[in-house]
Amino acid sequence: MTTALLTDHYELTMLQAALEHGTADRRAVFELFPRALPPGRRYGVVAGVGRALDAIERFTFDDAALETLRAGHVVDERTLEWLAGYRFQGDIWGYPEGEVYFPYSPLMVVESTFADAVVLETLLLSILNHDSAIASAASRMTWAAGDRPCIEMGSRRTHEEAAVAAARAAYVAGFATTSNLAARHRYGIPTSGTSAHSFTLLHDTERDAFTAQVSSLGTGTTLLVDTYDVREAVQAAVEVAGTGLGAVRLDSGDLGVLAQQVRAQLDELGATGTRIIVTSDLDEFSISALSAAPVDGYGVGTSLVTGSGHPTCGFVYKLVAREGADGQMADVAKRSTNKISIGGRKYALRRRDRNGKAEAEVVGIGSPPVDDGDDRSLLVPLVRDGKVVGREDLDTIRARHLASRAELPLRAQQMSRGEPVIPTEHLEG
Repeated sequence: MTTALLTDHYELTMLQAALEHGTADRRAVFELFPRALPPGRRYGVVAGVGRALDAIERFTFDDAALETLRAGHVVDERTLEWLAGYRFQGDIWGYPEGEVYFPYSPLMVVESTFADAVVLETLLLSILNHDSAIASAASRMTWAAGDRPCIEMGSRRTHEEAAVAAARAAYVAGFATTSNLAARHRYGIPTSGTSAHSFTLLHDTERDAFTAQVSSLGTGTTLLVDTYDVREAVQAAVEVAGTGLGAVRLDSGDLGVLAQQVRAQLDELGATGTRIIVTSDLDEFSISALSAAPVDGYGVGTSLVTGSGHPTCGFVYKLVAREGADGQMADVAKRSTNKISIGGRKYALRRRDRNGKAEAEVVGIGSPPVDDGDDRSLLVPLVRDGKVVGREDLDTIRARHLASRAELPLRAQQMSRGEPVIPTEHLEG
């Protein structure tokens, strides 16, 4: 399915005016970057790169798309003819998916003609702003959880397509599984889930519900034990499934206190290997607060799919260099109050100390910063001459995120509000 109409009207009216005045084919460099991190955040996580590359490949104007534009008098016939043959032909460099980022990190550098690049603005911003917001929140949650797995279960709290993208972004940042089956189908993300309160309420007694679930799904299943009385439910759960019961789930109440009580009861009953999974409006702060509780896993929904209070990253897509009438490239920059951009094509590296810990985000203007031997270059080729070259599997992306996050100073783990954990430095080429 074409992605060409997942854009804003003014992208195409700019194109029409540039075609008419002979500037559409001027060489141009656009950059996608954040001016700041969301308030209080110490780092961000790049996600959605793979989805963006897929979307670029499908960014073509088929007959139905062209007819929509024609019927709506969006652009003139000359522009429609140009769009009918559109395929992105330029180059894109970018931070690989899973990498951490900071203010003014050049997350994508698009080099092509003005016409080729300008029409991609809304699509790229839409995907990366959403997915990076989810991954940034997810990273904080998985860091707070430590070696206890996090389960993504936010599908019912967001748009149905956003739910699939959110499941993918959460997996990039370390979530173990998702409840979303479309994410399993499209991306191979492991799924998990057993039952809800409605299943218990369907039966005449809680014991009947547990018996039906264990009979169908086996003793390794997870039984939801807070529909009525938790203590009575745990007793019945172990009597039905035996001491080999896989897990119980708590979805309400004071989860820290309940987990302590349930752990003691399970151990008394001999179910020492039965795990305790907690859900109910969790976020990175409540996960961190439960770190001392006998909890074995966390199910996270609403807070995750809304970016834990920051549902977008504030990424922008700006022209930073363009060909002049004399054929030479010239740096350009927006100077509006509070919306300043920095002209010139950017390069980036992560400055690290001799122990491999990140010290600064170094952004070179016009030429790459010098690597002193301990540093790491950040931009990789994603598209060359219109062909995608930067596609990766999710296992590679997940491993990159863990390695990139591990480079950060220890204070990056703090849940309290703070400034970016490392500074961004700009160097003139």
